[in-house]
Amino acid sequence: MIRMTDEHWMRAAIDAARRGIESGQTPFGAAIVRGDQLLVAAHNTVWKTTDITAHAEVTAIREACQSLGRVDLSGCTIYSTCEPCPMCFSACHWARLEQIVYGAAIADAAGAGFNELPVSNFELKRMGRSHIEIVADVLRDECRELFQLWLRHPDRRRY
Repeated sequence: MIRMTDEHWMRAAIDAARRGIESGQTPFGAAIVRGDQLLVAAHNTVWKTTDITAHAEVTAIREACQSLGRVDLSGCTIYSTCEPCPMCFSACHWARLEQIVYGAAIADAAGAGFNELPVSNFELKRMGRSHIEIVADVLRDECRELFQLWLRHPDRRRY
């Protein structure tokens, strides 16, 4: 069930993705929230760091853990502009995030030319018996528009 607050926090992730696109990164953003507090909003930094694991979700998890001084993000929700890939879903699980809220689907990222594994978060949750609650399609059209914005960017690079 999508709540108004989900849309509010997703917009923080969308804004982070826009900043990433403007700085030559790819069109992915994530925000981590605890209660009514935004802990971090980050974008993908794969090209900036030459680190293929620096997806928006992983970058946000790293920053949130450093900010809180712990690796357990129980009680937190991650908002991602795109359905997390299997690596990012696993990181969310290991960080003990309570909830993943995402906008665009993995198929949308693949449609923009990204090398995605077509495994849904719902399937990963089922296979791994994860406790994470998943909310899909929050501001999906706005999140999908990030791919179009990125595709129009003259310096775009895929991985």
